[in-house]
Amino acid sequence: MLDLAERVKIAETSLLSNDWYLLKKITFDYLRNDGSWQRQSREVYDRGDGAVILLFDPQHHTVVLTRQFRMPVFVNGYRQLLIEAAAGLLDGAAPEARIRAEAEEETGYRIGAVRKVFEAFMSPGSVTEKLHFFLADYDARSKVGPGGGLEAETEDLEVLEMPLEQALAAIGSGQIVDAKTIMLLQYLALEQRR
Repeated sequence: MLDLAERVKIAETSLLSNDWYLLKKITFDYLRNDGSWQRQSREVYDRGDGAVILLFDPQHHTVVLTRQFRMPVFVNGYRQLLIEAAAGLLDGAAPEARIRAEAEEETGYRIGAVRKVFEAFMSPGSVTEKLHFFLADYDARSKVGPGGGLEAETEDLEVLEMPLEQALAAIGSGQIVDAKTIMLLQYLALEQRR
């Protein structure tokens, strides 16, 4: 079997936008399974890699989430604030370091040890971003600030603490529709049941 690098030949890359992040149009030749070459073109949105963390209190079986406005889901017709696990772009930092800082900025909890559980591409058909998924324990002593995000980064988050079972039920009721958050909640639920 050929290495994927031998099956893809980039013919042209055009920059479409460099406003918020990079949007490129890439034209390439792809060696299909039947041995024929096919010319294709895709728009690729490059926003860098990110990290996401779910905070869990093992004594009280609660999780910490945030609620915030997201323009892309609003444009898609969703008329609720999005409930999410704390997350952010790496911006050149190591995933573990970045997610500790992001958790404190967004939730107000200073966490110690983090546990990486997996990595995933969230929308591989058009976005380059790979997310690093983490879990960490917290308790009342971990609270060092109000959270809410950084105004300079246009963040305006509400911090939510809820029982894990309530968060899981919120997936079924449609209150939690963010994929990264659903993935972490389900991972934690499976882990708790083992």
